Amino acid sequence: MGDSAFSALISVLSVLSLVLCSNAEDPYRFYTWNVTYGDIYPLGVKQQGILINGQFPGPPIECVTNDNLIINVFNSLDEPFLISWNGVQQKRNSWQDGVYGTNCPIPPGGNFTYVLQVKDQIGSYFYFPSLGFHKAAGGYGGFKIASRSVIPVPFDPPAGDFTVLAGDWFVKNHTDLRATLDSGTDLPFPDGLLINGRGSNGYIFPVDQGKTYRFRISNVGTATSINFRIQGHKMLLVEVEGIHTLQNTYDSIDLHLGQSCSVLVTADQPVQDYYMVVSTRFTSSVLTSTSILRYSGSAGGFSGPPPGGPTIQIDWSLEQARSFRRNLTASGPRPNPQGSYHYGMINVTRTIRLVNSAPVINGKQRYAINSVSFIPSDTPMKLADHFNIQGVFSIGSMPDGPTGAGAYLQTAVMGADFPGYAEVVFENPEDSVQSWHIDGHNFFVVGMDGGRWSPSSRLNYNLQDTVSRCTVQVYPQSWTAAYMPLDNVGMWNVRSENWARQYLGQQFYLRVFSPANSWRDENPIPSNALLCGRAIGH
Repeated sequence: MGDSAFSALISVLSVLSLVLCSNAEDPYRFYTWNVTYGDIYPLGVKQQGILINGQFPGPPIECVTNDNLIINVFNSLDEPFLISWNGVQQKRNSWQDGVYGTNCPIPPGGNFTYVLQVKDQIGSYFYFPSLGFHKAAGGYGGFKIASRSVIPVPFDPPAGDFTVLAGDWFVKNHTDLRATLDSGTDLPFPDGLLINGRGSNGYIFPVDQGKTYRFRISNVGTATSINFRIQGHKMLLVEVEGIHTLQNTYDSIDLHLGQSCSVLVTADQPVQDYYMVVSTRFTSSVLTSTSILRYSGSAGGFSGPPPGGPTIQIDWSLEQARSFRRNLTASGPRPNPQGSYHYGMINVTRTIRLVNSAPVINGKQRYAINSVSFIPSDTPMKLADHFNIQGVFSIGSMPDGPTGAGAYLQTAVMGADFPGYAEVVFENPEDSVQSWHIDGHNFFVVGMDGGRWSPSSRLNYNLQDTVSRCTVQVYPQSWTAAYMPLDNVGMWNVRSENWARQYLGQQFYLRVFSPANSWRDENPIPSNALLCGRAIGH
């Protein structure tokens, strides 16, 4: 047998062994992805983009609750690469999270097979490249998790289901953007906005008059909040990051960095073309991009200009965010109603306060949480933890609250005990909107307001019907509070979704630990886990 045939056989056997370790009762979906560079022209200028199977955006993932996904990723770039899955909880399985704190990068010319299960989840999400500034070059795609056929959904099946991946975009190469940050300089303002990888009027959504369609919208940008709207059409909000919502109607919806939601839109207007619009929020100059909602039989052309939207109004956005409520009677991924989990009646075991800042350290711009600016270690913390490798990180190096100390660099890890129930308060004393994401968890957004948080702020928490989600905004000079079950053992990334801030230190890892050391609480290390740094040889 030749070397290439033998290598192929070993790869097949490795995947089969991983599959056999997965839940044998649930279906499998297999994907093979080749990650390459390629020429793209999203804003009319030739750029080097990151493509998956030759596509930008990458191929969609469409699956059903509890499906097992086997995703074999070949890295044909000239630098290490990882993919992470925004909002997919990886229950008991941070080994598959695809961020540097848990996974060794896939080396150039190498491959890694992700084996993950979308356990007890539904909803609209996306995947993205997590290393360096790859996210600014593409490599992202949509990720839909449908309800099982036996689970009722609180709206009629739509005539079509569209993914809308929208966000800001830079003309500069991702390596140039990274070099700018490494030099201690802020990034320039983005050059434009894209919808599904294309500039204005570069994408068409076909509809039939009288029918209703689902639009799954994600802000996949790196720098700015956006507002989404469709000329002449109302939007019925039905889902926020896997939670069925009260079905309120909106003319436009704000989505902050990393956030996703679903709306239903009925094509109830005269047959013609209509503008689908995204524009930046809370920016001194406003970027706008459009796509086309095209009725079948349309001769082309629009009636009037693209509709305007909110620009710098914070109170408007705050009130809209507060109007997002959980549908208490609808089923989630399981048949029991979403309201059967009484999140407001559970005793909080711990309060965590996270205060962002923008310090200058060693003469360079950095970003920090509770005065700690994160720096990556030479070995993923999850591997160091598993192999008991000393000197990689210290549990408790991320404090539970602001210390008042000067900012400093640290491989920051916060310890947490499983099971627990935390109150997490995000405090933003700066003049820009923050967007926070926590891997491996959903949290209940119980409150947000202007000014400083204090214990008396709890008097106004929504303990009845707020949405739970994985990404939440914090407005300038404001706070946002969440209740979060510490129910997922592993090493989990807590980060700013503003990618420059994340890259320059506004992140840390949350180590949710169970002393039982049982497969009931956490999956074993995968047999195909890549080893790097001080983990080599273990």
